[in-house]
Amino acid sequence: MPHGDERMRVLILCTGNSCRSQMAEGFVNDQLAGEWEARSAGTQPAERVHPLAVKAMADVGVDISAGVPEVVDRYLDEPWDLVVTVCDSARET
Repeated sequence: MPHGDERMRVLILCTGNSCRSQMAEGFVNDQLAGEWEARSAGTQPAERVHPLAVKAMADVGVDISAGVPEVVDRYLDEPWDLVVTVCDSARET
């Protein structure tokens, strides 16, 4: 359910938060910005977003170059309408 007049919120989890989860966050925030707000995080964040993920997204017109891998603990106390895991390791963790 939306929080008042706010958009629905989705947290996308992966292990490294360097590729798939960053790409998914970028797509949601680009394509569904009026209805959804996405954040992504990892259970063991990498040092940076993978450059090929940045390039692939740029090729389809979505800029994720400012993305920074973040640890999931940062978001645990926030309300989420949906939590999506994009790898089994993050789901198990």
